[in-house]
Formats: sequence, structure tokens, C-alpha cells
Amino acid sequence: MSDEDKNKPNPEPEKPSQPSTQMVGGDWDQPPDIIEEETISEADDEIEASRAPLFDHLLELRSRLIWSMATFALFFIPCFAFSIPIFNFLIIPFVDAVGDKSATQPTLYFAPLEFFFTRVRLAFMGSLILSAPVIMYHIYRFVAPGLYKNERAAVFPFLIAMPVLFSAGAALVYFLIMPFVMQFAAGMEQDAVAGSGARIDLFIKVGEYLSLITTLIVGFGSAFQLPVVLSLLAMAGIVTPEFLVKNRRFAIVGIFLVAAILTPPDPISQIALGLTILGLYELSILSVRMVAKKRTKAEEEDSVVTS
Repeated sequence: MSDEDKNKPNPEPEKPSQPSTQMVGGDWDQPPDIIEEETISEADDEIEASRAPLFDHLLELRSRLIWSMATFALFFIPCFAFSIPIFNFLIIPFVDAVGDKSATQPTLYFAPLEFFFTRVRLAFMGSLILSAPVIMYHIYRFVAPGLYKNERAAVFPFLIAMPVLFSAGAALVYFLIMPFVMQFAAGMEQDAVAGSGARIDLFIKVGEYLSLITTLIVGFGSAFQLPVVLSLLAMAGIVTPEFLVKNRRFAIVGIFLVAAILTPPDPISQIALGLTILGLYELSILSVRMVAKKRTKAEEEDSVVTS
């Protein structure tokens, strides 16, 4: 080694390179404490953003419940005021059936305060029926923002069909089922015969008659919702027309079994109700086929768009 090289100062040893704690890109450029604070802040913002729509939905739900209850109360007052004429209209099947079987004037009996509570129940049911379109409208308006445009267009016709079908079921009860029920009941009366000192008369109370006719109206009105229910199930992909056609024979047995339970042991009324519900079942098959075609077409269009 030369003297010149010896006289040069020794270079300082190189320090080992330290890995940089700063990472390039995104939030990793910030220190850990800043990252944690920003993450917490974003989470709080998301919670607040989700809390505000939920609060708005609750306010809207409260508003629509108030409107529905106010509509029900508004209809309850005139329904109670006209409850006697309404009840007189409902007992026409009883008067016609018993009047033909008895020489005396048809009579309905009631216990103390029974007729008053019967009027209250009648006003309650009448108010519920009259306010049902308004209540259904508010339910639809509440859930409509969560539906697509095509779904809103598909659900709206069912809102119109439901009260129409319920009215058809109520009309069937009033004009066909109740006359048969009353004629069947009046036909079981008998005079006192030899060996028996008792006369068997039909004894009907106003509350029992109202319970009978309202139960039948609600039952038949609900049964007439069969096309609506099956169509909605088809829209959800739960029911197919092939399933309904394949199980038609089981449906026929169930339909006439339900008809035998809901009607008196009279073959004419049972057959009439069974054929009516069977017709509704066939109508449901046509409706489900239309829904299935629209559903298949929409799925094909979506697949073309996504591809």
C-alpha cells in the first residue's frame, strides 16, 4: 500500500439501509395514528348515513299508520250510525228463508247489550272494508321505493284485483250461500207430533247470525284471493304453471273438501262453491303462465345486457 493511500482518512462505514415505514399509495402514506383516526371517522359517517334514512323511514311509517287509522276512524262513525240498516240488509236471506217456512213473522233474538255490541262489530267490519283500499295504498306507497320500476308496475294490478275478488266472494255468500244455509236450517223445524209434546223451532240470535255471515264473507273473500296469491308466488319464482297443472287432481280434492267444510250439507251449495274455486284455480294457472313468460323474458334480456 502506498504512503499516499495511508495518509487518506478512512471512509466512514456505510450504515445499513432502514426499510421505509412510509408506503406509497392510498392511506398508507399516513402514520398509523392518522390511519386509525380516518378509519374511525369514515365508519362514523357510514353509521350516520344509514341512521338518517332509517329515521326517515320510521317517520314515514308513522305518518302512514296515522293516516290509515284516521281513515278507519272516519269510516267507523257513519258505519255505526247506519249499522241498523246495514244489519237489516244482511238479514234478508234469513227473512226470505224463514218467512217461507213459517206463518209467523221471522224473529231474531238478543241478550241485554248484545245488539249494541253487534252494531259495534258490524261498524268495525264495515269500516275495515271501506278503509281497506286506503290502507293498501299506504302500504304500497311505503314499500314502492324499495321496488324496481317493473316490479311496481307488476304489483299495482294486484292491488286493484284484491278488493274486486273479495267483493265477488262476499256477493257469492250473500246471494247463494246464505240463502241455502238459512233454508237448510229452517227445514229442520218440526211441529209437535204424537208422542212428542215439544215443537222444534229455529232460534237465532243477532250476534250468532252476524258471526255466521261475517265468517263466511271473510272465508270466501280470502278464498277468492287464490289467483293473486299464486301469481305473486310465481313472480317470486316459488310456483310454476307446470307445478299447478301436475298437482291439479290433488287441488280438486282439496277444493271440494274445503267446500264441504264451509257450506252446509247441501250438495247444490257444495258443488257451486267447489266449481267456483276450481274456476279460480284454472284462472290462476293462466295468470301464473303469463307471469312466468314475463319473468323468463326479463331474465333473457338481463343475460343479454350482462353479456
